[in-house]
Amino acid sequence: MKQTLNLRLGQQLTMTPQLQHAIKLLQMSTLELQQEIQQALESNIMLEITDDDGSGSRGEITSTSEKKLENTDSFTSEGSQTNIPDELPVDSSWDDIYESSAAPSSGNNETIEFESQRSNSSTLLDHLLWQLELTPFSERDHAIAMTVIDSVNEDGYLSSTPADIYEGLQNQFDDLDFDEVIAVLHRVQQFDPAGVAAIDLSDCLRLQLLQLPEETPYRKEALLVVTRYLKLLATHEQAKLLKKLDVSERELNEIVSLIRTLDPKPGAQIQESDSEYVIPDVYVTKQHERWRVDLNPDIAPKLRINPFYSTLIKRADNSKDNVCMKDHLQEAKWFIKNLHNRNDTLLRVARSIVEKQTAFLDHGSIAMKPMVLRDIAEELKLHESTISRVTTHKFMHTPNGIIEFKYFFSSHVSTKDGGECSSTAIRSFIKELIDNENQGRPLSDSKIADFLQAKGINVARRTIAKYREAMFISSSSQRKRIL
Repeated sequence: MKQTLNLRLGQQLTMTPQLQHAIKLLQMSTLELQQEIQQALESNIMLEITDDDGSGSRGEITSTSEKKLENTDSFTSEGSQTNIPDELPVDSSWDDIYESSAAPSSGNNETIEFESQRSNSSTLLDHLLWQLELTPFSERDHAIAMTVIDSVNEDGYLSSTPADIYEGLQNQFDDLDFDEVIAVLHRVQQFDPAGVAAIDLSDCLRLQLLQLPEETPYRKEALLVVTRYLKLLATHEQAKLLKKLDVSERELNEIVSLIRTLDPKPGAQIQESDSEYVIPDVYVTKQHERWRVDLNPDIAPKLRINPFYSTLIKRADNSKDNVCMKDHLQEAKWFIKNLHNRNDTLLRVARSIVEKQTAFLDHGSIAMKPMVLRDIAEELKLHESTISRVTTHKFMHTPNGIIEFKYFFSSHVSTKDGGECSSTAIRSFIKELIDNENQGRPLSDSKIADFLQAKGINVARRTIAKYREAMFISSSSQRKRIL
């Protein structure tokens, strides 16, 4: 095979490291951005935070809502925080000379962070084990109770049947009897919360009713309903329930009211989770009858180039240290520029969204207009992928609450007069109709479609069903309330 040399001209689009970093910053959430800035401050000596008075400082970045930066220590020329004595007395300890930073304050001037004072999150398993240790059990029954508690799920129900628990314990105890497991299970079912370690919903409601005082009105009838006629209650078979219980309609309503006071998921009230807070990227306020959009100043600090280190760079010096400082300086300039571009693009997109969704800010989701990414991209002369990155995991603080940017984008449905209606507005219409319906005669999907068509919105019945299921709203037969 003969080898030849050819000369070709071509164009190729490549992404520079600077462009890749700009795209990375653009799609970051607020928390990720703060972590990225903190990492840049720790790795690049040329970057520092600009204080309000124009001076620079380097330190850890935290959200203003979580922690305020305070630095009241005095620094010596050697970099130490205090004037340390040359020698310490032999018979003294460090705490005798310096006050501990964790020492409680005698005054009330310091603000106590509520989040830091919270105890550790409690789980249902911890709650049950705590009660187990306080209950007198033999060593054998204690082991059985441990197995029972281990099989309780987060809602408070047994994830294994008593027969499965018995079969699993036979390898541990040779002479174990099934009645022993049932007896220990009954003792565990007396633990708090009421209804815990139940086999099913009927058993859970029965356990809660049994813990009520015997003189509770209609307690006996309610026990009969949850143990034998729970399916009739679920399907709202009022006539059959009246016949089975041999009670009046008023008495049946009282029985049902008592059952509704019970908790179908007793374990959920014990489970605790750490609070998750959403930090808005922009604030939307109304000033002089116009909506104003401003960046949240607390999501990212103002950065600048450290003037001291930048003056140490020598242009003609190619030493290793000088080259390293030059690289840090270039990276710091890129980082500050990309951060500025991110904030500028975020603000432009937010203002464009607010301008198009003014009706939503004035009247709520029922007035939401249909909008897609292309609408914002064409107005701002940006690519749709850029708009998608900007609107992902970004939040806007409005009078209607903190809303993700993605919420404002929705498909549209045509109207009779040739206009368009947002799917978000249609969902709001559906929810409003269902909230105001007669519970004895709930609206069907076809009836809701007829109501919307009367308003000029052409929506099929299956579309109504899809929107209703997306909002976790039951069908008309399940929403029916006779009792």
